[in-house]
Amino acid sequence: MRVYWPTSLGALAALQGDVVAAGPVAVHSVTPALRDYYADADPRDLEEELEFIAMTDAAEESLRLLAATGGPARRVVLALEVPDPTGPVPERRTWTGPDRSRLELAGDLLLSQLVSVHVDAGDEDAAFTVESVEGHDLLWYDQSELSLLIAVGG
Repeated sequence: MRVYWPTSLGALAALQGDVVAAGPVAVHSVTPALRDYYADADPRDLEEELEFIAMTDAAEESLRLLAATGGPARRVVLALEVPDPTGPVPERRTWTGPDRSRLELAGDLLLSQLVSVHVDAGDEDAAFTVESVEGHDLLWYDQSELSLLIAVGG
């Protein structure tokens, strides 16, 4: 199952070992509430669209992390491939906003599960982008580029 974990460049720089986040950990994914909300969408593009929305919800959470912790004004979202959770399906919290795609995983998120990294552009418009995030997509980086991204920083 693909999940999206909101974080920051500072948190990535502090990573040690294979554990990205110790469980339980809140992530974003294609949940039943998200799927139901878009039930009338074109099924040909639905899965990709739902994944994009879950990633965007995680980016919104990353923005809240930035507001709370400071650091470089760049939203960061990690995409990870984790085993499907066992147990009950998460209850529907809300139809809109980040809660529609949020779920909690019991286990750790591991660096070995990392698929890609999504980050705001690092140019002089980054602060403007963070202040008005709507319409600004995150840049995509392959998991192999994580160390370079951390080295470059904000």
